[in-house]
Amino acid sequence: MSLVQMVKALRDVTKAEAAAVISRDGGVLAAELPPSVSQETFSIMCAAILGAGLTASTELRHKPPRRVVLDSEDSTIVIQEIGRRAMVVLVLPPDVPLDRLEGVLRRFSESAGAALS
Repeated sequence: MSLVQMVKALRDVTKAEAAAVISRDGGVLAAELPPSVSQETFSIMCAAILGAGLTASTELRHKPPRRVVLDSEDSTIVIQEIGRRAMVVLVLPPDVPLDRLEGVLRRFSESAGAALS
């Protein structure tokens, strides 16, 4: 299964509004985003958010975060590392329990990590 097909399947399974795999430098590797969304802007900002979390953790001498979660009234954005070079981003309805996603994200990260190697 290609990375694009994997992202589409992840979006379908999680009922996400958007799903993407993004490189650490903000490049889109595969994405299922609404047509009105700029892939470039979305991917660069997601990479910047995870990068800011890494920098903040380093300054505090803590281990780097594996995941950053942004909650708002109408969505939850999950940005999670896939290995050292990429991340998966999901934009979910606010009522989706994140603990329900643990297994799905773990399996996706393993498969996507292998596809990116």
